[in-house]
Amino acid sequence: MPQVEVRSQSASSYKQEIKSGSGHQFVADAPKEAGGAEGGPDPHEILFGSLGACTAITLQMYAKRKGWDLKEVQVKVFDEQVEDANSPGGSILRIHREITVAGNLPAEQVEALKGIADKCPIHKLLTGPKQIVTAIKHA
Repeated sequence: MPQVEVRSQSASSYKQEIKSGSGHQFVADAPKEAGGAEGGPDPHEILFGSLGACTAITLQMYAKRKGWDLKEVQVKVFDEQVEDANSPGGSILRIHREITVAGNLPAEQVEALKGIADKCPIHKLLTGPKQIVTAIKHA
């Protein structure tokens, strides 16, 4: 099971140190307009990066298993607010994922890769049923 630990670097800064269970470290920070110093990507960018990276890796693994000539995958992820058809006057977030693949791939393989993109674990996590359980301790 993946696990990360996030620790604020100081009470006067929004910069966060993130340590993964696999030993990697990186930082996140709030954008300047929100009072941050932009010392790293903001959490929204990290989430979108996770979706893009997972999508690309999933396509690469699938193409490799099939023996397809996939040379490169590029994934652009962004969002927009759109009208909520179920709630007049309300809006929802729509996430766009634009994938570009390179290689000697016939149209059928490109179309199959599009379907495989939705099989990426982060896509499933974002779109499937979930629960977030929060516990808090006072140190």
